[in-house]
Amino acid sequence: MKILDVELVTSASVAGPRDGLVRDDIPQFAFAGRSNVGKSSLLNALTRRKMARTSAAAGKTRQANIYRVSVEGGAGGPGTWATYLVDLPGYGYARGGDESARELSAVVDAYFAAGQRPRPVPGTAAATRRGAIFLLVDSRHPGLPSDVEAFNWIAATALPPIVVATKVDKLSRSERARHLREIERTYGRAPVAVSSARGEGIDELWRMMAAVARGVER
Repeated sequence: MKILDVELVTSASVAGPRDGLVRDDIPQFAFAGRSNVGKSSLLNALTRRKMARTSAAAGKTRQANIYRVSVEGGAGGPGTWATYLVDLPGYGYARGGDESARELSAVVDAYFAAGQRPRPVPGTAAATRRGAIFLLVDSRHPGLPSDVEAFNWIAATALPPIVVATKVDKLSRSERARHLREIERTYGRAPVAVSSARGEGIDELWRMMAAVARGVER
């Protein structure tokens, strides 16, 4: 699979009735998580270029940054296809508090607005033909209350998110096994383990997205 092009379509606000989100027939995959969980780093690793800003300062992403990605190949064989990768606002940082949680809630509400729920794809319970939401959790801190809360209201607002355990390269082998088991117990499903620094899990995420975007049963 080859990334042909990446374009920032918009940085969308969710304030008011005109939220600025993209609504067309191209599948969208949204990435949610606590500030500094590694969303921007993961998006950069997925697209193999520096498209999303990373920062040590929590709460850098305050809007839904929507990128259109053109891809060659992947699940379903040769051919070009497109998708949107959506970098949602982070939540849970001290300076943002309830305000940042409300922003993320608002953008998820807008993203899966009433009357726009697509039908599920067979074999992808956490995805639809519209796409999916990936909830990133720091593998070093499994079961944080804010992550569990985010999982629950995303599931209630839209559909259960696919859990992605980030920064697994920072764990020892025994810690990794223990923490991934804890994450699976907490969310009721095995997470996708990723390391943006080492590229682990990147191909697996693209296989999942390509299968949904191209209508291939997994």
